[in-house]
Amino acid sequence: MLKDLIYLIPKGNHSEEDLQNLLSSHSEIKFVSLIGIDLSGNDTDEKIPVKVFLEDISTFLKGAIQTDGSSVVLPGIASLNNAKVDMLADLDVNWYVDYNNELLDPETDKPVGTLRIPCFLFHENIPVDSRYILRKSIEHFKTTLMDLFAKYPASLSSLGINLDEVEDVVATSATELEFWVKTPNNQAQIEELSTSQVLQEQYWTRVRGSVRTALEQSLLLMDTYGLEPEMGHKEVGGVRAKIDEAGNLTHIMEQLEIDWKFSNALQAADNELLVRTLVKEVFRNNGLDVTFLAKPIEGVAGSGEHTHVGMALKLKNGKRINLFTAPNNHYLSIFGYASVMGVLNNYEVINPFVSRTNDSLRRLKPGFEAPVCIVTSLGHSVEMPSRNRSVLMGLVRDLNSPLGTRFELRAPNPHSNTYLVMATLYLAMLDGITYAVTNNKSQDDLLSELSKKPGEKADYLGTERAYRSEEDVFEDFNDEERAKYFGIAPTTVFENLSAFDKYPEKLKALRAGDILSEKIINSFRIGTEKRWLTEINTRIISNYSDEIRSFKKLHCTENALDLDISYWQRIQELRVCLLKDSYATKSLFTKIKEATDANNLQEVSNLQVEMDAKMKELRDLYIVYSKNLLD
Repeated sequence: MLKDLIYLIPKGNHSEEDLQNLLSSHSEIKFVSLIGIDLSGNDTDEKIPVKVFLEDISTFLKGAIQTDGSSVVLPGIASLNNAKVDMLADLDVNWYVDYNNELLDPETDKPVGTLRIPCFLFHENIPVDSRYILRKSIEHFKTTLMDLFAKYPASLSSLGINLDEVEDVVATSATELEFWVKTPNNQAQIEELSTSQVLQEQYWTRVRGSVRTALEQSLLLMDTYGLEPEMGHKEVGGVRAKIDEAGNLTHIMEQLEIDWKFSNALQAADNELLVRTLVKEVFRNNGLDVTFLAKPIEGVAGSGEHTHVGMALKLKNGKRINLFTAPNNHYLSIFGYASVMGVLNNYEVINPFVSRTNDSLRRLKPGFEAPVCIVTSLGHSVEMPSRNRSVLMGLVRDLNSPLGTRFELRAPNPHSNTYLVMATLYLAMLDGITYAVTNNKSQDDLLSELSKKPGEKADYLGTERAYRSEEDVFEDFNDEERAKYFGIAPTTVFENLSAFDKYPEKLKALRAGDILSEKIINSFRIGTEKRWLTEINTRIISNYSDEIRSFKKLHCTENALDLDISYWQRIQELRVCLLKDSYATKSLFTKIKEATDANNLQEVSNLQVEMDAKMKELRDLYIVYSKNLLD
């Protein structure tokens, strides 16, 4: 029976007649849900009975269905006194049917399905959602690139073609999904996880038990949806599970990764949203919890979602040309060099869209293979492609597969809004391409500028720093050298958002075409700041408070040595500094709350850095203190 289910409705099969026939012949599909993506990356999901959908199918497909703006993150746009948001179905992407395996249709004995239709969100007839921003960014990218080809035909002649041969510009993209999985209510010790990570005991090892079942089910289900999974494997984080008396695995704590085939940019972002849903449900059905947090466990590897971007020309004769692949003995074409330069030069204002949460910035620290510096790597030699995992934007290149040349942005995480990340990447790439083409830059010119040393002047890139390194930026540079060569990375959400004010010229590159309008950017900023402050004052301080109270005095006074007393005295000082007020002094937690109430965001940011540093010192010291006790 399950093989008769419909999972994928490809674009081209979205006419009223097609849908009438499909839904009439598959009565197990009981609901329709329009999926809009707000500026925080949240997706809407309302259950509309199929009967209601079919009664007014024309309005659903060509008109606009209304929703309440309070259910989406659009601050400064959809307000309490002007909250109506219209939802318009996107007919040009794949649609999927999501099945509830815990609820069977009594007539067909099949699981109840929901047809999920991606849509755009409009407020006062203006599109305001993340999906539309990505779509318009790609359209602007294509249009501008074709105009550049027409005005500067020499840019195409280097590839051995002319404009008359070009049918379309194709922006190809893909993401990878990393996540942590564990058995509910079981928690491995952080030190045990950290040790296993350093020893690489879990990396690419064999999956077992319920984790293996869930991973294999996820890959098979992805294939059913036409997502073409390429690989599922263990990542570096995790510990060996235990076996209970019944022979079941317990205390599961593992990090996994799933990869699937690339697509066009908008479809790739939609596919990632579907994969996250499938993975979470499949693992839950196997009694396992999944988290997509960027840094669920402090001191242990976080989860990334590397975003791959490419660019190709579709010719009228059916052939494809990768615009990044060099036609000669070079790492990249003019367009490839210019694209990575565009991203690196403007990354300060891209970063707020990539890393918009406290959790995301906790992952981006030295020592965990997560990028902290705005720098790229091209390879040790043109003849021998290599991969540098310590850089922000790495070149993926295979001499035997020229169509696969692309860049991998390593900073995103599973909670990054992929739609906005991709939109800002392609807009920044276009800025670099425009510079290169309009100034008649050669491959040698661009490679030389990209490889510049700190202090060397350049026409496009900044003078004060470097942008390329073939070295390990974690191991081969100390903190001072990294700052000198590649700049200082933001440590808080506020510092990250401040780039919008600090770099108006870079922000101008993302404002091209007025797709990321001032109103959209302001709405994104308001929503991100609100989340940042709410997380600190309610979730982070609350969790830290529980953790601080758990650090109890363990030694007996009569058996304690001077070192035990010294350790505990410093621990107690840190506990008081963080948590406890007196008439004379206020704790860090109280100072943060008062700075929040006063809307002093710079002070909140400074205090957050101090708070996190003291929490790390407290954790480390308590481990040393407890290990020094005999009883």
